[in-house]
Amino acid sequence: MAFLDPIFIISILIALSVHEWAHGFTADKLGDPTARYEGRITLNPLAHLDPIGTLLFLVVGFGWGKPVPINPRYFKHPKRDMALTALAGPFSNLMLFVLAFAGLMVVAMSSSGSVGMEFLQRFFSISISVNLSLMAFNLLPIAPLDGSKILGAFIPLRYEDIYEDFMQKGPFILLGLLVAEQLFNFPLLAFWIHSISNGVLNVMLALVGQ
Repeated sequence: MAFLDPIFIISILIALSVHEWAHGFTADKLGDPTARYEGRITLNPLAHLDPIGTLLFLVVGFGWGKPVPINPRYFKHPKRDMALTALAGPFSNLMLFVLAFAGLMVVAMSSSGSVGMEFLQRFFSISISVNLSLMAFNLLPIAPLDGSKILGAFIPLRYEDIYEDFMQKGPFILLGLLVAEQLFNFPLLAFWIHSISNGVLNVMLALVGQ
């Protein structure tokens, strides 16, 4: 199975670890020390692996890490700072994508056909796909994914109760979409992920003139 490829697994561990570290680091900088107290501002993958999210990555190619604990009461501007903390995760994967893309370009320009270069080419190629998929999936505005918290910053006060009710149903909606994707060939999640991933990749290719 492609998802059991060691390079794929290494790419996932890096992407998830940096993603969750970014949440904790940003929250800490905005005044919430909860993640720091619980040892989550670390790049150690063992601190961030969520059993179900990791299993989904290995089975279907996308998933999530163990959520970083956040206490909005520490924030000076709770809605804004929660959105920034949530955005930090997908943004970190965007930055990893840029680094992997740059690395792939350097390898492509090399005339060496060594085993090491072939490894780097595969690693950077898979890292591009993993980070774009993780970024896109987490931007989906359904709880508990980051997109729901980012969207929450723009919900008018009079609709906050309705949105909170929607947030409570989020895990069930997400589970329903995952089941529909696998059992009934209803590719809404795949369409979302591929649309965002391809859009970002096309922008990058345009910027470098490819």
